[in-house]
Amino acid sequence: MDPFTAADYEYMSRALRLARRGVYTAHPNPRVGCVLVKGGDIIGEGWHRKTGEAHAEAAALKDAGANAKGATAYVTLEPCSHQGKTPPCADALIAAGVALVVAAMVDPNASVSGAGHSALEDAGIPVRTGLLHDEAAALNQGFLSRMQRGRPFVRLKIAASLDGRTAMANGESQWITGDAARDDVQRFRASSGAVMVGIGTVLADDPSLTVRRDDIDNDGLQPLRVVLDSHLKMPAAARLLGLPGATAVFCADDDNRSALEAAGASVHVVAGRDDGVDLTAVFEKLADLEINDVLAEAGPTLAGSMLASGLVDELVIYLAPHIMGSETRGMFTTPDWQKIDQRSNLEIVDIRKIGADLRITARPHR
Repeated sequence: MDPFTAADYEYMSRALRLARRGVYTAHPNPRVGCVLVKGGDIIGEGWHRKTGEAHAEAAALKDAGANAKGATAYVTLEPCSHQGKTPPCADALIAAGVALVVAAMVDPNASVSGAGHSALEDAGIPVRTGLLHDEAAALNQGFLSRMQRGRPFVRLKIAASLDGRTAMANGESQWITGDAARDDVQRFRASSGAVMVGIGTVLADDPSLTVRRDDIDNDGLQPLRVVLDSHLKMPAAARLLGLPGATAVFCADDDNRSALEAAGASVHVVAGRDDGVDLTAVFEKLADLEINDVLAEAGPTLAGSMLASGLVDELVIYLAPHIMGSETRGMFTTPDWQKIDQRSNLEIVDIRKIGADLRITARPHR
């Protein structure tokens, strides 16, 4: 029997909608919303907007004022119990005298998981957990990945023709998809902590890798630009080095390190693998840099390496309604798979039309 009422679902759904307001600005912190309810009325609500600013619970308590005493707090993540850039939210709820806390999920950080709920219960405040857990987890899949797996959630984006081609034989690829699809990619960029490309993309396209939509409320934040460049071939005059935001270059040898650092890049030396960099080491370092989500806008070589290494959590493939022909470049350069059981099996979780193109979202079977 479901222990939660229809009203409980309504209030937690509202808290989740508030949490989504931080999708472009809260990282590396989780996206959290809080609703305070008393006598069947919402008396306060809040959401975490940006690192260093008030957490959702503190914002909701400020909204409610003295009326928070005796209220029920619906929060999408276990209230924090440790002192960070802001005071512990569990302590704030205790001080405000709330009567009950309903949390969607516990904190995935093993070092503090359950501590917030324990503090509340020790203060005599009952805690109920699990309401709309899956929805709350999906909203913070990158934060959960970093806390539980020690690496970011990795999304691989590919733009291709209907016959699965990503560029002409000479490398020409602008533009395969339409304006609506390219605008859609900007939302993925804005919600990611980092955008990743290989050195081949930098040398061929000289991309900016920035968020370029005025209607995205990202507070001017830009994702970390990540370039995988095993032998540091990237020119110091590359466009992305002169743009707002930070650029990190991962390499296996650092002969050209000083020139790139002088141009504003941070250079990270990791182990080499198959004439490239060790992708697992790259993602572990990005987790150390507090990156929750990575959007990889990869060419076929990097895309194939990521897929074969089992490091792709989700594929977002935009298919344009045209045929580019056989003498063109494909989506993936993979190992020499000889048998059908070597294929990479996917589960399609969403298909929708974006302008004239199709967007297919798929996840590898684990």
